[in-house]
Amino acid sequence: MEVIDLTANIGAIDSKFRFIILAAKRARQLQSGARPLIASQSKRPTEIAQEEVAAGLVKYDSLAQPERIERQSPKTIKPKRSTKKKIA
Repeated sequence: MEVIDLTANIGAIDSKFRFIILAAKRARQLQSGARPLIASQSKRPTEIAQEEVAAGLVKYDSLAQPERIERQSPKTIKPKRSTKKKIA
């Protein structure tokens, strides 16, 4: 079995984790019958998907990073005055 160095194949992807997720999803598409985007010597969907992602042929959209919400200290709540009247 051939060992593949993923860090060398990342290409334009910003993270090796994103590379793996993209390749896995693309491999699933290939297994479901999608046509390969690249001519590969391999017949394995996982290896074809890795080659496609490394070549930049798999397009993806990344969600914008949510703004960091700074934790605010809770406001102090003053107790309300009693509304009951004292009977003398």
